[in-house]
Amino acid sequence: MRRAPLVVFLGPSLSALEARRIARCTVLPPARQGDVWRALASRPRAIALVDGLFESTPSVWHHEILDAIDAGVAVFGGASMGALRAAELSRHGMVGVGRIFGWYRDGVVRGDDEVALFHAGAELGYRPLTLPLVNVRRAAELAVEAGVLTNREASALVAAGAAIFYQERTWKGLLAAGRPRVGPAVAAKLRALFPGGPPDLKADDARATIETAAAFVRAAASTSPGDGGARPGGSSPPRRPSSLVRRRKLAEGQSIATGRAVPSSAVLARLQADPEARALRDLGLRHALLAGFARSLGVAATAADREEAALAFFAGRGVPPRRRGAYFAESGLDGADAARLIEDLALERLLLDAAARAVPDGPSADEGLALGARLTGRWAELARRLAGGSR
Repeated sequence: MRRAPLVVFLGPSLSALEARRIARCTVLPPARQGDVWRALASRPRAIALVDGLFESTPSVWHHEILDAIDAGVAVFGGASMGALRAAELSRHGMVGVGRIFGWYRDGVVRGDDEVALFHAGAELGYRPLTLPLVNVRRAAELAVEAGVLTNREASALVAAGAAIFYQERTWKGLLAAGRPRVGPAVAAKLRALFPGGPPDLKADDARATIETAAAFVRAAASTSPGDGGARPGGSSPPRRPSSLVRRRKLAEGQSIATGRAVPSSAVLARLQADPEARALRDLGLRHALLAGFARSLGVAATAADREEAALAFFAGRGVPPRRRGAYFAESGLDGADAARLIEDLALERLLLDAAARAVPDGPSADEGLALGARLTGRWAELARRLAGGSR
């Protein structure tokens, strides 16, 4: 399976061509809900989130980014949707880049409309058609630094920009005659200072975000050349998302098999029609319930417990170390999901080993062995054999 070391979600902030000039990367369209989960199937080292959709479609979810971080993927954000999410998730490990991120982090700006703009579709490269308010702010900032505008005039310019709906805001319209708060003298000064239009802060921050992510990937490749598979013996257990998030991820995720993406929903539909569906469901639920019960009792797995569970899991399936990442990808498990699976198996093992103490008057190991043999028919089979074949 071919890996994508750096995945960049990009649209109107910067062209895909320029992004590829900056770094070797896989450029994907602006992120929508589920796209980061799907990107994890390619086992990237880093994700650069620049642009994302909103309003017309559900936006990229915080839980996706947290899953990427839990999977050991570095997530960088800046310029647009990336700056918003980085400001919200920086304390959880997402790395914010650029001035716009700093404005959101420091509370200089707050609304999503600061980075919103109207743009063309994919066939036209998501070309921006309107002016984001952050670019107006940057123009005002530079005009004050150049001594062209006073602080009061700069504030009036930003207020005038904010008063225009993001799908209608343009530089020409902002400086048009009769525009409230922006007089002819101020407009003339700005046209002279920015003859080619205002500075594109979003593009600057997008470049910085991609450059920072690419530098991380280069450094990571030089120090850790492995295949990027799950690290089941990690030092700490992964976060556990809610059942709502888990169901959504199951609907949005995908597997990578023989180099091709297969939607999880398609695999699940086949499983639901399988004659063994009920048995498979019950098997999975027993594992999940035992692990959940162990957590409710306060049982905690160590890194050694998780490593032991991982080794047993792979040995039972004949998966060599070099195939671990690919096996998880075929199973529709990103690094975070794989770590949770191994954590659950470790907890289940610990609970079973302590069964006699787990509940009042709990079952002994011999009772468990006897019950398992009776449920599978092995007990009766051995009894017949010991009786010399008599029935």
